[in-house]
Amino acid sequence: MEFEIVVAGRAEEAIINNLARFYMYDMAEHAGWPFPDDGAFEAGDMFAPYWGRTRRNDARPWPAQWRGFPFLCKLGGHPAGFALVVQKAPSLFDMGEFYTARQHRRHGIGRKFATAMFDRFPGRWEVREMLTNVAAQAFWRRIIGDYTDGRFTDAQERFEEYRGNEFIVQRFDSSRR
Repeated sequence: MEFEIVVAGRAEEAIINNLARFYMYDMAEHAGWPFPDDGAFEAGDMFAPYWGRTRRNDARPWPAQWRGFPFLCKLGGHPAGFALVVQKAPSLFDMGEFYTARQHRRHGIGRKFATAMFDRFPGRWEVREMLTNVAAQAFWRRIIGDYTDGRFTDAQERFEEYRGNEFIVQRFDSSRR
């Protein structure tokens, strides 16, 4: 099946927002989000900064120097996931959001997609996971460990730019490959 990574423009933004319903459902367990009254998670303008727009009613807007890069993963021409990368400084990148649809997990698609992002943006990287998301922690430790031959750090830290929440974070340099 053909694997494709598409730089997400306005047309792909709607697709990513549709996929985000499933992403948000998966994340709700770890973030403590209740179902909305109508039972449907909606991204709304949550991802707007990745397309250079501000969110309505955003009490914590992105710092001015941050830049977003949205990508859609396709398999056989169909949406299979997304990656939303944040450039925080000239050579510092953050995997802001990353999602692979359940039917494509454990088939190497997430690994291929993630490493393509690391290759596309050479430099220092931060990848964060929620404290209770043990599956995501195992995924990223495995992917990053293989990608860097074990040359990465792994810690638990509080991030003020993410509402002061604590995360598990891996850091590495993709330009050293």
